[in-house]
Amino acid sequence: MRVATIPLQQTTANAIQRAQQKLAVTQAQLSTGKKAPDLAALGSEAVRTLSAHTLLAKQEAHASTATRLGTTLSLYETAITAIENTTMDLGNRVLQAIGTGEAAGLDEAISATFDQFRSMLNASEGGLPLFGGGIAGEPFTAVKIEELIGTSASDHFVDGNARARARVGDGLDLNYGITATEIGAEVTDIYRQLIEAGPFDEQLSDAQKDTLRGIKDQLDDALGNVRRSNAENGRRLAQTETLVDRANERALVLKDVISRNEDADLAQVAMDLAQHKTALEASYSVFSQLNQLSLLSYLR
Repeated sequence: MRVATIPLQQTTANAIQRAQQKLAVTQAQLSTGKKAPDLAALGSEAVRTLSAHTLLAKQEAHASTATRLGTTLSLYETAITAIENTTMDLGNRVLQAIGTGEAAGLDEAISATFDQFRSMLNASEGGLPLFGGGIAGEPFTAVKIEELIGTSASDHFVDGNARARARVGDGLDLNYGITATEIGAEVTDIYRQLIEAGPFDEQLSDAQKDTLRGIKDQLDDALGNVRRSNAENGRRLAQTETLVDRANERALVLKDVISRNEDADLAQVAMDLAQHKTALEASYSVFSQLNQLSLLSYLR
């Protein structure tokens, strides 16, 4: 029989290579936290994981869109609520003047609430008017209340009729938006009547009282329309918040699917690392012992 250590050395060298490869894979899993470096290495789970990634991206996009829409609707709510409050304050001030017959400071109160009303109608988000209906400029053009005298409310509105649309779910588009004319035309006409009925002295005349009574009734009607617009906007806001929650819940489920397919079990990886390290050290030891053998030692 031929006496030689080369075949044993080749066998041991192959074992060392395999142990090194396994150790390298385990170290990569430990550093990245992933089972494999790419989807192709996942084998039969690759298609399922790729589909989960696609669905996750879609759900995250829907959640992001709905979140941004919720911010816009919240700005609508803030502006409409401010218009509602100023209109209600104006109604209370008019009612007080009718009841007491005293109108001291009424002109100033009308002018102050008009300024707040104008500011809210021209509120903007990201440089674009909230109530613009698709236009880029301010939808309400009157700067001072005196500009309303002898004019129609429509003369002071330049808003468009466009309605924004957002894709907030699979096959679900949500139309939203309120124009300045919708929410402000009636109130603007009331301000015109108030400024035309003035100026108000300390004591109201009988004719002014009658005019203010009619204006108070119109204010109540206009306030009801403003509240309806605010309620409809609130309904959209609640729907948007629900859609965000659902999209986030679906995203969590998909992330769990992806995690089970892609993420490595770090406890098992640590055990495999110790095992592969031991196997590699044993292979090194055997290879070293084989290199120390010689024919002379055999003949002895």
